[in-house]
Amino acid sequence: MARDKASIMWRGETLAARAARVLVAVCDPVIEVGSGASGLRCVREEPPGAGPLAALVAGARALGAGTPVLLLACDLPFVEPEVLRLLAQWPGRDTVIPLAGDRPQYACARYGADALARAEAALASGERSLRVLFKGDVDELDEARWRAVGRADTFADVDTPGDLTRLGLS
Repeated sequence: MARDKASIMWRGETLAARAARVLVAVCDPVIEVGSGASGLRCVREEPPGAGPLAALVAGARALGAGTPVLLLACDLPFVEPEVLRLLAQWPGRDTVIPLAGDRPQYACARYGADALARAEAALASGERSLRVLFKGDVDELDEARWRAVGRADTFADVDTPGDLTRLGLS
């Protein structure tokens, strides 16, 4: 993407502000890991722009040890509070990752203490991807379960200028 996803305008708000609004409807506290585009309390990953794993670790550190983290990337504009509430209140394992088709949705998931410890270790070893967190004690939230509260395109993400057009965001 040739521009900052957080600043993309859609339906009168930036994607960062939208993600913040959806998270605030479900969680307290809520922080942004990024440039401060959402208006929330903000922290930065090290180095800035280091990727989603570094962002998750920075957010988890800011929230404090032992706190499960509900992660929502701002480039998922169709995630609604009901889907986040399902993740936040999931009665199973501490880490729950929704599946869209057979694809884990790492950027909209709840991460427990074990996954966050793995994230710290993976980041220290040079890893940048959230995929390393799909190991261990993880509940997979199948599509039938999240579709009970979400729409078919819930996990459509904005990665390219073509996605903006395809998803009606341009």
